[in-house]
Amino acid sequence: MVQNTAATVPEYLDSLPEDRREAITAVRDVIVANLPEGYEETMNWGMITYQVPLETYPDTYNKKPLMYAALASQKNHMAVYLTGIYTSDEAREKFEAAYRATGKRFDCGKSCVRFRKLDNLPLPLIGDTIASMPVDELLAVVKEAQSPRKARKGQGKGKGT
Repeated sequence: MVQNTAATVPEYLDSLPEDRREAITAVRDVIVANLPEGYEETMNWGMITYQVPLETYPDTYNKKPLMYAALASQKNHMAVYLTGIYTSDEAREKFEAAYRATGKRFDCGKSCVRFRKLDNLPLPLIGDTIASMPVDELLAVVKEAQSPRKARKGQGKGKGT
């Protein structure tokens, strides 16, 4: 992955070739228009990131804000990262079925949807997906996932181990 060192979103966009800047800007516009209240747009991990501010949820495993979505221009493609669709098998399967129903090529990585041209990305689906998870819902999923880990960490304490 090519990591961009831009400190701000405008700086990031300015660093892109014109065709990529236009595509990333169009996807960004859809994300911003559909982003539920409580998320913030910033630069993080070398990408335009949509995240839960640490002031809202400081209890992350890496002490960094909890990422909800991101947008990046990589070496051979552009990508929109939709971590919210991986909160359950049902959410991921629903997204994939809806994506495939658009007739566009489904090119999905571990947590990203890759595209080479804007026409390859179903923007209405991206907007609906972004809008589908308010901050409190994401935090509930994260807290639920963390509770078994915290329980396992506590095992063995006070037992001479």
